[in-house]
Amino acid sequence: MNKFSTLIGAALMMGVAGQVSTATAADAEYTLVISSWTPPGAAMNSIMWPNLTKMIEEATDGRVTTELKIGLAPPPAQFDIVQDQAADLSWIFHGYNPGRFVTPTMLELPGYDASSETLSVAYWHAYENYFAKANEYQGVKLIGLMVHGPGQMNSSAQVETLEQMKDLKVRVGGGVSSMVAEAVGAKGISVPSPKLYETLASHAADATLSPIESRKSFNLTEVTKNVYVMPGGFYRGTFALIMNQEKFDSLPADIQEALDGVFGEAASRMAGKVWDEIDEDGWEATRSAGDNVIVEASQADQESFAAIAANVRKQVLENVSATGVDANAAFEAIQSEIGAAR
Repeated sequence: MNKFSTLIGAALMMGVAGQVSTATAADAEYTLVISSWTPPGAAMNSIMWPNLTKMIEEATDGRVTTELKIGLAPPPAQFDIVQDQAADLSWIFHGYNPGRFVTPTMLELPGYDASSETLSVAYWHAYENYFAKANEYQGVKLIGLMVHGPGQMNSSAQVETLEQMKDLKVRVGGGVSSMVAEAVGAKGISVPSPKLYETLASHAADATLSPIESRKSFNLTEVTKNVYVMPGGFYRGTFALIMNQEKFDSLPADIQEALDGVFGEAASRMAGKVWDEIDEDGWEATRSAGDNVIVEASQADQESFAAIAANVRKQVLENVSATGVDANAAFEAIQSEIGAAR
């Protein structure tokens, strides 16, 4: 029995399993179990995983399908339950595992002028060409990379200036969001996104640095009625889609080949595109709420934050270089790909 067996057993007894496939498990030769950690109606479960499942089923002529299970383990444990064969597939947010993933922070930097789709594809290419040598996914098969939309300041009280962020208790997800919160003088509180609403509703935090998608999926329009927008975002967030390596290796060679045609750039592009769509949903939920206020940073604040962002970027590039990766070359390649996509 692995260390997650008790947790998984309890979760299954609570009925957290659900199908995301267009076929039934009985119709397929192989069913891949997906572990997810956001609520059932969240877009990753209702859109992204079904999209990936459809891609898998089409590529394998229906021989492979999936089954979604929610709540098998908390967000920081997703890498481990895949590695321990408690699930076949999952997605991880790098910031929930401090110190474990360094290269992803390069894609979390503020100021990228790109859609999540473009940036997710650029991320995959940067991984293939530069980051793979850091070997940060040892023990699992990396099948996709995703970057969420620009993270903005969502607060209960109105924030209209960068100065007003000082001393606020701000929920952060780790990674560059934590670095930015510290740099602007806020008091960062590390909380996974599934606990966002209760953290803000209980006033354990005054605000959260989160993508606009969260305003709909986590009902932030109710508890953070104010959005302070920094063009380009205060940060981005990065995710990895992962698979149990032993499970992949156990599949027939022709199925492995078909799945590899889905995984990588194709899966990354799809996931990033989904995020672009749900960010738009978040903006629409905010605009239609009636009592939500959106304030864009002044030109002076944008210039002040640009200096802060430059210092964060310098630190991140130094950290990535320490892994043995040519950080400057990787950053230039990402910027070049973004420019070519415009």
